[in-house]
Amino acid sequence: MMKKIILAILFVSLCVSAKPVSKLTKAQELYIAQKVSANEILGRDEYLIHWNYGEDFASLGIGHFIWFSKGHTERFREVFPMVLKYMEDRNVSMPSWLTSKTPLPWNSKQEMYAAKARNDKQYQELFNFLQNTKDVQAGFLADRLFKALPQILDTIDDPNKAAMIEERFNKILYNRDGSLNEHGVYVLTDYVNFKGEGTLPSERYNGQGWGLLQVLEHMDPKESDRFKAFSDSAKAMLSRRIANSPKARGEERWRKGWNKRLDTYLVPKADNAK
Repeated sequence: MMKKIILAILFVSLCVSAKPVSKLTKAQELYIAQKVSANEILGRDEYLIHWNYGEDFASLGIGHFIWFSKGHTERFREVFPMVLKYMEDRNVSMPSWLTSKTPLPWNSKQEMYAAKARNDKQYQELFNFLQNTKDVQAGFLADRLFKALPQILDTIDDPNKAAMIEERFNKILYNRDGSLNEHGVYVLTDYVNFKGEGTLPSERYNGQGWGLLQVLEHMDPKESDRFKAFSDSAKAMLSRRIANSPKARGEERWRKGWNKRLDTYLVPKADNAK
């Protein structure tokens, strides 16, 4: 009860002027889709179905959502079935063979690209489906963002820590009048899609995570620029991940690209004052 009271007081104090928005407009969803797809697929449809070097799973759609082949297990959250379930709940038309329970049809990177090379019907149907549902994929990204905070708070027993995490989340997401900050929406949506909520126990190296929870937890409270504080913390968490990662994964090769992506979270100081 005390935890709920503290969080309620904090929530009200953060947004005195107006009730915070908890849903994106279609235009905002498409804006986020464009920003995230620029990061994930370079804005190019040819990467809607992809298999990254050194990974044991495929990456699908504008968010490069992870999809496993049958019987595969992995520490990272499998997101593409979540996207498909979101679509099923909204009666989105899908290829007859595809459901949220369907595993990746190919058992290896070589199999998948061989299917692409021979213009396999199943591959083409999947590609066309991903091309035609970018707006719905954006809707999933937005839905996942607004579910992230309750999911994170459910994992925290300390009410003071929970209040701190909620305060930092809302400070990124909202302007002082309670309206959505479009850049803040991008930052949080992109990071959740990029590295997850930080609540999955398996998404840890040496017991240390790198998701949204950990980034919010380690933001510098003395940094007045909220987006710089978030970006700096994210870089620190991913640097820690690289240091903790199994050497065989070679994660150091991703550092430069990851940091470049996190630099897009920065904004001019005038915009940060809203």
